[in-house]
Amino acid sequence: MIDTLKALKQKVDIAVVGGSDLKKIVEQITEALIPEFLYIFSENGLYSLKEGKFLAKTSIKDELGEERLKTFINFCLKYLADIDIPIKRGTFIEYRNGMLNISPIGRNCSQEERDAFEKYDHEHKIRAKFVETLKQQFKDYNLKFSIGGQISFDVFPIGWDKTFCLRYLEGYNEIHFFGDKTFEGGNDYEIFVHEKTVGHSVTGPQDTIKQLKELFNI
Repeated sequence: MIDTLKALKQKVDIAVVGGSDLKKIVEQITEALIPEFLYIFSENGLYSLKEGKFLAKTSIKDELGEERLKTFINFCLKYLADIDIPIKRGTFIEYRNGMLNISPIGRNCSQEERDAFEKYDHEHKIRAKFVETLKQQFKDYNLKFSIGGQISFDVFPIGWDKTFCLRYLEGYNEIHFFGDKTFEGGNDYEIFVHEKTVGHSVTGPQDTIKQLKELFNI
């Protein structure tokens, strides 16, 4: 991947956007790849870097207010306590700068446990049912829910999905986005179909490399 990005960087500016915080994004893409990105948009762009330096920060706490945030978290904790699934671990609600990440199994589970929960969730729709309950309970909160990854879903104010990062890319005439959760309800969907982007659905790193080479002739 690093050779592909180095070649791509000679032709276009490159950015990465993800729902995780900056530390986890660095872990996911590895430190070796960081210099290849002009922009790094962690937490969907709510904490952003440009050329490795701080660019901007926005907080869900400031948007919702402490009282509403507390009410929402308390409801989720009660719901999580009542979910009957094969195993539970730790860190069920992770507060991030621009969102809440909620995991029925808990983010501290092993990779093997992640894989098992993903299969269980696919059959029993644990996350989808949770999201529907929250949509009904908090209609007036103007929140968006996005199921992504294997074990969790994100909660954030409407408009704070991955399209949030586009406000920092106003100077570009064409923006190509590559993602794997591009289906409706996936955490790549909104930016994938956005009028300012050309969306590309990929199945993984090797498919991404293949499409980049074909599209940009590198």
